[in-house]
Amino acid sequence: MALSFEMIASRLRTLLERSDLAHVDAVVAVARGGVVAGALVAYHLRLPLWVVRLRYRDDANVPLEAGPRLLGDVPDVRGLHVLIVDDVSVSGATLRTIRAALDPSASTTLVLKGRPGAADLVVFDDLPSCVRWPWGPEQMGARDATSSG
Repeated sequence: MALSFEMIASRLRTLLERSDLAHVDAVVAVARGGVVAGALVAYHLRLPLWVVRLRYRDDANVPLEAGPRLLGDVPDVRGLHVLIVDDVSVSGATLRTIRAALDPSASTTLVLKGRPGAADLVVFDDLPSCVRWPWGPEQMGARDATSSG
């Protein structure tokens, strides 16, 4: 299924407006997949954005590691309530890994696509198939079109 920026932004805006996020101090996006979503959320909430990189799956959604592995440093968010954002969550392993590495005073998780309960906030919990994001490789002219499950 292909989603447009307009569809994503509209659903995301509605979810954010209905959620009590006044206590959130910063947004932490999971690279690579969650960077665009994290930027949209940070912009909408007018909060600072940090990006945390990890390695787990390739562009075809095939695991490269036994579990998510952090790459590089993580921001110092001690004492802050952070909103951790990713594009897709199935098992929650990535979100748990990021949450543990950050060790914030509190955190909330948000994903664009996932089953109900995959994260604290799920924008599209009603999509049964993989999604082609409008910022994916196929929209950028890459020759190997892939999607996120």
